[in-house]
Amino acid sequence: MEMAGETGASNWPDESAETAFQAESRARSEPELPAGLMVEASEETSPKGLPALEDLVKRIPPEARELLDELFRAKFTGVRRVPEQALKR
Repeated sequence: MEMAGETGASNWPDESAETAFQAESRARSEPELPAGLMVEASEETSPKGLPALEDLVKRIPPEARELLDELFRAKFTGVRRVPEQALKR
């Protein structure tokens, strides 16, 4: 699988690659995640009420941003609302 390029676009695996990965996981006797954990974003979510990405990034302490960049090369690309049922409690 390729990582995000310089343009920021990511190349996600297609359905056949995902199916092959799941088959390999089962062959290694890895536990499967319950279907309830796989939550897709609803179409009714509107970005109108979300804060600007720059505002959120400014709230992260500079030391933490530097560490994230150093360890993970993390790049903040967008703001999305997460369905409440996808959060662990």
